Amino acid sequence: MRLSRRSLIVGGSAALAACSPAARMAQAPAPAPLAAAPAPAPVAVAVQPFDPGPKLDPNGLVRPELMQRAMAALDTHSGRLVRRDRMYLVDFRKFSAEPRLYEVDLQSGQVSAFRTCHGRGSDPAHTGYAEDFSNTRDSHMSSVGAYATAGASWGPQQGPNVLLDGLEYTNSRARERAIIVHGADYAEPEMIARQGKLGRSYGCFSTSHADLRTLRERMGEGRLLFAAA
Repeated sequence: MRLSRRSLIVGGSAALAACSPAARMAQAPAPAPLAAAPAPAPVAVAVQPFDPGPKLDPNGLVRPELMQRAMAALDTHSGRLVRRDRMYLVDFRKFSAEPRLYEVDLQSGQVSAFRTCHGRGSDPAHTGYAEDFSNTRDSHMSSVGAYATAGASWGPQQGPNVLLDGLEYTNSRARERAIIVHGADYAEPEMIARQGKLGRSYGCFSTSHADLRTLRERMGEGRLLFAAA
């Protein structure tokens, strides 16, 4: 059988077209599109609420600036103030007949208030307000700043008391000056009834005898007493 040249060319062209990649791709079925993977479910993360601790002085007895300075003193003198359950603040801006010695419970935040005297040298006219402060021996003035309580003691003049160590340049001679917490007749409520204010000390934090019995063991050793005006 004889094929013409034209038949060979046409047949060869068709064969080549059938073998070409384009032809094979045209004939192959298109792949099915991939299904999108489902988005992962969000994971719930438990967030612990921030606990700032107890609110100090919820009844607002203490001047905020005094509280802030006392809290800073706790950190500044942490090496000497090893007891952090309670601290004691004295606000010498207040009139002597007012409660101005505060016991702050650092665990519950509650505050108790007591009366205390200032030095006669700090109030020579006996107005009931402390105006001047000193660290000088025989000045009979009160001293401000941070103290560390040094334990319950007893002395021949003042009887039961709490010793204090001054931690700052404003009160560093507290032991030398015998600055302590002690009970005194001139700090009794009857003194307020007679003269409208408490009497004056020689620089000590004098309290009523009843209040001293409450404070003496609780102040103990290694706690902050911070006095400011």
